[in-house]
Amino acid sequence: MLGVIGLAPLDTEGALAAIAARDPASPFAYVVTANAQHLALLAEPAHPLRAAYDAAWLRLNDSRVLSRLQRFATGEGFPVATGSDLTRLLFERVIAPGDALVLVGGDAALAEALRARFGLTALHLHVPPMAWAADPAAVQAALDFVRAHPARFVFVITGAPASETFLRRLAAEPGLTGTGLAVGSALRFLVGQVRRAPVWMQRSGLEWLFRLLSEPRRLWRRYLVDSMPAVVIAFRLWRRNS
Repeated sequence: MLGVIGLAPLDTEGALAAIAARDPASPFAYVVTANAQHLALLAEPAHPLRAAYDAAWLRLNDSRVLSRLQRFATGEGFPVATGSDLTRLLFERVIAPGDALVLVGGDAALAEALRARFGLTALHLHVPPMAWAADPAAVQAALDFVRAHPARFVFVITGAPASETFLRRLAAEPGLTGTGLAVGSALRFLVGQVRRAPVWMQRSGLEWLFRLLSEPRRLWRRYLVDSMPAVVIAFRLWRRNS
């Protein structure tokens, strides 16, 4: 993607099929979904997110904006598999009520809403403390929790790069099985705790604008500052290709 990181050329249905086909007893591996903010961080070779992406089993393009930047820079777009759609379809089509699941992050209300909507009987919740990624004891507690609750899927929703770096730690743990996903706000969208952009905005690549207008104080920096290097990267690639 834009010469920064290799991603699997899968759309949402293709990614869903790959994840659904994975044997739950296989050694633990994880999925990451790249957006513009991630790409800016991935351009820094020493950034922890880079190591987490390099170790991922499946790297997907989460962003229609990135796909359009890729088309601008190279003349060819790139398939999109948004984490929010992928997560929704996993719950609607793949996850059975009795499947063991672990949620790292979120809160009891989110876990209970998921149980109620999908009839889940084996969903286990671990809520790390604030700034947990910098606390070795908190990270170890989360690792121990996942080990104590073997699961088909582990969903981590503690923000980037904490979610991705934790998934990398899990993949390095001997004896763990299952599949992990860093899913951001996808579960909150799924249960209606946070409103997602209308479909026309999603398809137009304007979901970021809807989220920015919905939560400006929390998201202005992510979209207006932290994601801007992706535009610069695309422009430089376009100049090289011109």
